[in-house]
Amino acid sequence: MTVGILRYGAYIPMRRLQRKTIVAANSWFNSALKSQGKGERAMANWDEDSVTMAVAAARDCLGEGGRDGIGAVHLASTSLPFADRLNAGIVAGALNLPETTAGHDHSATQRAGLSALSNALAAPLDKPVLVAAAEKRRTKAASPLELSSGDGAAAMLVGEGEAIAELVASATRTVDFVDHYRGDGVPYDYMWEERWIRDEGYNKIVPPTLKELLAKAGVSGADIAHFCMPCTLSKVAASIAKKVGIPEGAVRDNLAAGCGDTGVAHPLVMLAHALEDARPGQLIVVAAFGQGCDALLLRATDAIGRHKPARGVSGWLARRREETNYQKFLSFNEVIEVERGMRSELDKATALSSLYRNRDMLTGFVGGKCTVCGTLQFPRSNVCVNPNCNAFHSQEPQPFADLEGRIMSYTADNLTYSADPPACYGMVQFDAGGRIMIDFTDVAPEEIDVGKKMDMVFRIKDVDPQRGFTRYFWKATAA
Repeated sequence: MTVGILRYGAYIPMRRLQRKTIVAANSWFNSALKSQGKGERAMANWDEDSVTMAVAAARDCLGEGGRDGIGAVHLASTSLPFADRLNAGIVAGALNLPETTAGHDHSATQRAGLSALSNALAAPLDKPVLVAAAEKRRTKAASPLELSSGDGAAAMLVGEGEAIAELVASATRTVDFVDHYRGDGVPYDYMWEERWIRDEGYNKIVPPTLKELLAKAGVSGADIAHFCMPCTLSKVAASIAKKVGIPEGAVRDNLAAGCGDTGVAHPLVMLAHALEDARPGQLIVVAAFGQGCDALLLRATDAIGRHKPARGVSGWLARRREETNYQKFLSFNEVIEVERGMRSELDKATALSSLYRNRDMLTGFVGGKCTVCGTLQFPRSNVCVNPNCNAFHSQEPQPFADLEGRIMSYTADNLTYSADPPACYGMVQFDAGGRIMIDFTDVAPEEIDVGKKMDMVFRIKDVDPQRGFTRYFWKATAA
């Protein structure tokens, strides 16, 4: 039985920053930006980062029943929140995977996501492997990268079984061609000249890689139905396709108009988008450029329509809210320093011992279910909360992350500190039982009402800037 892609998913943040608002704010300084003012870019909320978006993409990929037996989690990003902590371990914890699950971080190149997927597909696997890639890059104000970038994530479950896409061939090149870089401790990428990147980079490194790929598989460019080539430079993908004989109609939309380039995640985002449209037998080529090139040739199987993500790229793109406040974007990404007031001046040190002891509750969102009366509760305790039961030590672990709930009561608080005021929170009653007082996210005050359906999402609770520690928990958002 061959190794292939069993499931796929993605995540695109709901907010879409209009590029014209970026241009309007900065064209006084750089008039050349006016030519890039069309469309919108995906904008992560203040409580999102590459870890939370990877969790969201993984949940979209796996659904409620696809997590059994996962042997490893591979997380790729160049914007990981921790330089010395296993970020993939946080993802595994949020997905409530067992501690026997291996974790690996991949970084330092824009092709890290596709490299991780390529390695997973090429390796003999006794258990499925989850490959996730996510990116939330900081960009300088008034830079072309600020306009072309977007935040997002994608995830693929790789293993033996009823694959929806199987690997036909792979090819790779490692060339220390520096189109951009970011030094250690430096917050922003340093970009080189676009014509040089196009002519000496993409056009000389990618086509030979693709020709080798097609030769290995014994197919021609004309046989390719979907060509995924992430690149924000105009017409580069079409030019590369022409060089290797791939039909112009096979070149996939790079999602620049409604999402932007999601960096390390973008090859997987485009692949996930292609898998939504692929038909049995069709060949898909996905390439990633970055100090060389990785390329994969995949064939959609007869099972391509049997495992659809919860939302997928198309669903997340349709779930959008227009954002025209450029200052909010700058604040969320800490490009500008905002006076946050005395209420924000708290010592946010995290007791690492307490975090560890309660990791299943805090990261995995695991509560309890009474084995005597069946009552669900969060958090788990030694005594059942049902007054007609009150059994001692009767609770078994009960995950709450995938349970749907409804608002019982709510508040929009303008007094307490919030990075995106007002702070919205309330009591959520789960349909299956149990309730929790919890923060809301990605909702406007006017959208909140008693009885509204809410889903649980993994987000940043707060950040300790003094020690550089990010604390995570779960929040409620509109279903």
